[in-house]
Amino acid sequence: MRALVVISHPNKDSFCYNGIYKEILKALEGRVEIKVADLYAERFVRPNDEMITRFKKWVTWSTHIYFISPVWWFRCTPRLEMFFDEVFTPGFAYEFKSISKLYGFPVPKLKDKSVRTYVTHGAPALPVLTIYANSVKLRLVMGVYTFVFGWRFSLWRKTKQFWSVPFVSNQKRLKYLERVKRDIFKDLKE
Repeated sequence: MRALVVISHPNKDSFCYNGIYKEILKALEGRVEIKVADLYAERFVRPNDEMITRFKKWVTWSTHIYFISPVWWFRCTPRLEMFFDEVFTPGFAYEFKSISKLYGFPVPKLKDKSVRTYVTHGAPALPVLTIYANSVKLRLVMGVYTFVFGWRFSLWRKTKQFWSVPFVSNQKRLKYLERVKRDIFKDLKE
C-alpha cells in the first residue's frame, strides 16, 4: 500500500488537520509508504508546473488516496478544488470518448486507485441531506470522482461527512475519529 494524503485546511488547529489528518497519519505511519500534499502549505502561484508535476507523480505512485477538507459554500476548499482542476486534467486523469458528433463520455484513467474522502460541515446533517439534496457529496462523487476514478459504489460509501463539527461535543468528535481509524485499518487489511 502506498498512500497519498491530501489535506486541505489552512488552520492546523482545525478538526480536519489536527483531528482527521493526524488520525490517518497515526494509523498509517510505520505500516505503509506515505506522501502528503498539504495544499495550504504549498504556493499556488503561477507558474506552478513543478508542483502540479509532483502531485501527478504522487497520484500515479499511490494505491490509496485520502482527501480531507471542510465544506465551504457547499464545496471543498478552494485549494482542493484547484487540485482537482490542475492535477486531474484530461489526458492524465481521464479522456473523453466520442459516441457521436455532439456527445462523448469520460473514460477514467485512475480506476486502480482506492479513494477515501472526509469532509467536515459546520451545518447539521438534516438541511444538507434534505433541502440541499446532499449536493456536496453528490457533486464530488458523481462529478469529480466518476470522471477520474470511474463509477463504483465504494466511492459513495467511502466519502464520509462529519456534521456540525464546530458545535458537537468532544466525545462526538472522538467518535468521528474512531470511524476514520476503522476505515484506515480496513484499508490496511486489503
